[in-house]
Amino acid sequence: MITIYGIKNCDSVRKAIKYMKSNDLTYQFVDFRETPIDEKKIALWLEKVSIDTLFNKRGTTYRSLKLKELNLSDEEKEAWLSKEYMLIKRPVLEYHDKVIVGFNEAVYDTTFTG
Repeated sequence: MITIYGIKNCDSVRKAIKYMKSNDLTYQFVDFRETPIDEKKIALWLEKVSIDTLFNKRGTTYRSLKLKELNLSDEEKEAWLSKEYMLIKRPVLEYHDKVIVGFNEAVYDTTFTG
């Protein structure tokens, strides 16, 4: 089973869901707003992907919190991810023992339909 984490109104999340539907793949969607992601889940993801892959530096939340000015360490970034879910790059997909961050059709093709 594929689990997609994100928020409903995110374009990348919508693309991932559309991909799953168009390829007849079964998935479960977890909305960050309805089911907050805890530190344990983030730590598990960080065992599979780097903090820079998971930490969203391009979003409004990052800018509005002025985190760039703080020059955060990896540990501080992880702490921010645990308390501010909008800093998590979306979507995050779990599939078997893999974690895939962001929408990338080529990666999805290789992982899910290849």
